[in-house]
Amino acid sequence: MVSFEHGVTAVGTFLRQRGKKQCPAAWQLGVAGGDAGGAHCWDATAARKRTMKPLKLFGMVVFCGLLSPTQGVLSGLSCAISPRAMQQVLSDAIIQTGLLEKHLQGMALPNIMSDRGLLSSPTIITGLHLERSWLPTLSIALLPGIGMQLVVTVHLDLSGNCLMGILSEVIAISLDVTITSNIKSTSFELGTVHVTVDDCFCILGAVKIKLISGLLSLSVHDMVFSHLTATLPGLLCPVMDAVSEIVNVQLLSTLNVVMPVGLKGMVHYHLVGPPFTSGSSLMMDLDGTVQQMGGSIIPHDSYASTLPPLLDGLLIIILRQSFLSSLLALLLHIQPYTFPCSSEAVSATALRCTSAAPPACTSCPAASPLSIRVECVGNPILLLEPNKATVELSVLLQVFVKRPDGSVIILLLLKADLSLNVRLSISRGSLMLAFSLSRVSLFLESSDIGISEISNLKPHLTKLLVEIYLPRLNAVAGDGIPLPDVFGITLMGAELQILLVSAGHGSALL
Repeated sequence: MVSFEHGVTAVGTFLRQRGKKQCPAAWQLGVAGGDAGGAHCWDATAARKRTMKPLKLFGMVVFCGLLSPTQGVLSGLSCAISPRAMQQVLSDAIIQTGLLEKHLQGMALPNIMSDRGLLSSPTIITGLHLERSWLPTLSIALLPGIGMQLVVTVHLDLSGNCLMGILSEVIAISLDVTITSNIKSTSFELGTVHVTVDDCFCILGAVKIKLISGLLSLSVHDMVFSHLTATLPGLLCPVMDAVSEIVNVQLLSTLNVVMPVGLKGMVHYHLVGPPFTSGSSLMMDLDGTVQQMGGSIIPHDSYASTLPPLLDGLLIIILRQSFLSSLLALLLHIQPYTFPCSSEAVSATALRCTSAAPPACTSCPAASPLSIRVECVGNPILLLEPNKATVELSVLLQVFVKRPDGSVIILLLLKADLSLNVRLSISRGSLMLAFSLSRVSLFLESSDIGISEISNLKPHLTKLLVEIYLPRLNAVAGDGIPLPDVFGITLMGAELQILLVSAGHGSALL
């Protein structure tokens, strides 16, 4: 969902992602779920002392929904992500990419040794290693106002060499383990959210042990079970720390990105405040720095506003009107251009311009060809109403002729104030705009040949704008406005609407 906001009325264009590709998630890793199987739960903190490391926030989204007054943060964009979308994104990043499996394979499992009895030799298990991890699942739970809980359940198959007395044989150990960790935001500084991963603990399910000979004593089973309960939390929690940090950095990189706006310049999307979780979504405020190619920054107003609910959407992106207007100023900037009066519309206009000259005009050219110069004036302004988007802009039209000596006679210098209807759509991750003329107002600025009445020229000049200027305007807008690729979510099948968001500001949402 993407939205635009403007001065007096809050209107937004909403885009909801409904496909299987779900929007990513929160500023914390959280998985809730997994069957403990009645097994005992060990706190990793008790098993080992861990230094709490700051992690970077991996969520930054532009959305419209469940953000109460967006925490008062001034921004040009906002976003919300549903728990379902966050779970899918994290599952893709942690499980589907093989990241978790890779780090599990790197675990160094210690040897296991039983106590030596008076009449028996010790049992020693060496070379213990992970054969495979399989059937991983991931779930999350949002902790309102705190962060997120991540729960990962995975089945582990271990193997090693078991020495009992003088006999040595292969031992196979199979178990399910559930790893739970909480991720909490600690600070926000220079566009980076620092979080800590804490309260990590592991729940072991039933442990199955097999020996090739089948001669497994209860004491060996108890020895292996006790050893795993004591050592696995100290091995698995660091794995989740490392995996979470990698994923956080990856996801955060999608929210701090510089994107080209055609060949005109660029927009730098970045986080402007810490994310916030409710029981139903992760919410974030961003801004975008719009800069001309090799030139200055185009400013825009930023403000806080109440956003519409996420409802059944996966991701909502809101682009506020002022921010979008700054992007339009960059996208629709056209260098002045001149064309000869060759087409039917232009020739008719030229004829009318010539015939509008006063009868006593001595400087009017007799048969010299006319040219028309078009120049944009000022920046376009976006106006939003319920289910309607309009752009207002002004252009100067100069109808002139060149004398044989190279001097120029300006027959007409007109200012045209255009009101353009805007059709919005989403394509290739960009907000696409198509313009059509709604109305035009013409004002005479000057005339070197004394023309003072232009009412009879309006139909011809309007036709000229429709046939000559609008195609060029739509061409320069052809690349659209790039949108942030929030957590790698592809905006396919997006629903675009313009809705009332809040009094005082308008927004268009995706």
